[in-house]
Amino acid sequence: MSTQTATPEAPPAPVPTGRATPGPAPRRDRRGGFTSRIAVNTVLAVVAVYTLMPLTWLLIASTKSYRDLFATNPFSLGDFAFLANLNALLEYNDGIFVRWLLNSLLYTVVASVLSTLISVACGYAFDKYAFRGREKWFGVVLIGVLIPSTVVQLPLYLMASELGLVNTYWAVLIPGLVNPFGVYLARVFSEGYVPGEVLEAARVDGAGEVRTFAKVALPMLAPGFVTIFLFTFTASWNNFYGALMMLNDDQLYPVNLGLYMWNQNVYQQPELYPLVIIGSLVAVVPLIVAFLCLQRFWRSGLTAGAVK
Repeated sequence: MSTQTATPEAPPAPVPTGRATPGPAPRRDRRGGFTSRIAVNTVLAVVAVYTLMPLTWLLIASTKSYRDLFATNPFSLGDFAFLANLNALLEYNDGIFVRWLLNSLLYTVVASVLSTLISVACGYAFDKYAFRGREKWFGVVLIGVLIPSTVVQLPLYLMASELGLVNTYWAVLIPGLVNPFGVYLARVFSEGYVPGEVLEAARVDGAGEVRTFAKVALPMLAPGFVTIFLFTFTASWNNFYGALMMLNDDQLYPVNLGLYMWNQNVYQQPELYPLVIIGSLVAVVPLIVAFLCLQRFWRSGLTAGAVK
């Protein structure tokens, strides 16, 4: 008998699946990524130092007396005269600085709230209503964004002079109500936050247009409202040139114009120099408080329309 050796069977051929076999993952250049992070962090550190250095100097200088301001290193602490400087600031000229601070709050808060409400209503109308010449009128708004505010101050002064509003609170408040950039932002926020279907549902339920805007659209636009309010608040608080053109009575000055007038007289009155420094520090506090309190809404508002 002959013995037959069994031939081993060949493994079955793989069935093609139409998918390419994934190869080994490419290695990332760790050195390149590390270098990029160092470059980015270096740039951010330089920007942070550039931004914080003036505020740091202002904080340190507010602790110095007039003699220490010029006798010590700019970034070295003085004799801790902060409380004395603050007390002198609040008592100088019967507390005129407190009045300037209250004037700034009046100009800024009232103008910012009303301007933001007007801007949001206009942006909502440009987005949700179809009317004749809508895009052309919106183009006029965009032209207003491109015009610097200093260019229109002289025409505004002439108009206020004709109406007898020069050297009054209204001369600063009324121009602050117009904010073309706020209208543009409000339209962007309306497109990103307010669905048309929700408005249609509110109209079907019997809500009028004003009630639909106030009860339905405005709560949805809360992040955008806060964002526009912060931009308007900052612009109104820093509105120096408009107040300089419109006001002559020091009782009506905002805080930035009052500090400017003090700074103009430091050579004749050297005791004003520490007051200008600590007054500038106090004038920054409302802006910091506003941003810290509203930053949650502001950060969410800046991402409006980013995800479709």
